[in-house]
Amino acid sequence: MSEPFIIQIEKLRKIYRVGKVDVEALRGVDLEVKRGEFLAIVGPSGSGKSTLFHVVGGLTPATSGAVRVDNHDLARMSDPERTRLRKSAVAFVFQKYNLLPTLTAADNIAIARDIAGRDAKPDPGFEKVLALLGIAGRLHHKPSELSGGEQQRVAIARAVVNHPAILLADEPTGNLDTANSEIVLSLLRNLNETLGQTILMITHNPEAAAYGHRIVRMRDGRIEG
Repeated sequence: MSEPFIIQIEKLRKIYRVGKVDVEALRGVDLEVKRGEFLAIVGPSGSGKSTLFHVVGGLTPATSGAVRVDNHDLARMSDPERTRLRKSAVAFVFQKYNLLPTLTAADNIAIARDIAGRDAKPDPGFEKVLALLGIAGRLHHKPSELSGGEQQRVAIARAVVNHPAILLADEPTGNLDTANSEIVLSLLRNLNETLGQTILMITHNPEAAAYGHRIVRMRDGRIEG
């Protein structure tokens, strides 16, 4: 039987050295995220939510405390092992779409499969994702030929093409207008409800956070409440 919590964080601390000063970005964070949950983390700039995102994603190591991601103890993993975990189990969507401008949408998505070492065989399940995201007819267009909302949908497709256990979304609507923000957030919720995709989204926008099952608020490196 699989562990019901896909993310388990206990007494997490992260300290950055800035010149001669230690800056404590995370101050004893405890958090559990259920498998299949859509969790929104909100807080002002400097609250620690982006640092938490990077630690959970294996992009930066914790100073102390325990972090388990999809049954992997990050503290016990080497850098190459964390890299493999990111390739296989964790995917990222950022505020900036980070699409390669010279490639089509289809090729931008295919790069994720190449990096993960997957073959190019058609994935019937991915056709369902393309239908959910509404970009099946835009795959042969380059980013400059797509709207901001369409580019973000391509970025989401690229993130989920390898069926990651966890999708980490960092201000995914930060560059979008209200209408496109609503479209992208609805699509994330559909991915969660239809495919059971676990989503951890950080945002400063309460309206965006409301799309999640649960909202966690951070301030000064701690979870409030």
